[in-house]
Amino acid sequence: MNTNNETGRKYVVLVGMYLLIKFVLNIFVGGFNFGTLIFAIVAFVAMFSGLQYLNYVVAGLLAFGFAKHLGYNVTHLPGTLIYLIEGVIDIGAAVLLIMQNDVKEHFTNKWSELSDMIKK
Repeated sequence: MNTNNETGRKYVVLVGMYLLIKFVLNIFVGGFNFGTLIFAIVAFVAMFSGLQYLNYVVAGLLAFGFAKHLGYNVTHLPGTLIYLIEGVIDIGAAVLLIMQNDVKEHFTNKWSELSDMIKK
């Protein structure tokens, strides 16, 4: 796949690695979750592609997950502290995906050029 900004791609790889590490750590804390594994892999591949607007999709899903679990995680402290910390990191990753200029430049590959990108 082409990248329009190497620095942006490095940030995206870090976010993707975080998602995979998060999945592995959650196996030990809360058990195996196939849906989380699929999300981590699909998000990593989608972000790596640099296709337009996928950064907003992944950032939105991370923010939605944080918001969905925030109430429970706050009311059940200290037992959910690890999940609350994880959620704060998720929000940081979401902000990085939508605000950092190098990352935004990475996500400029056109969907219409998808077949050309795969061939290269």
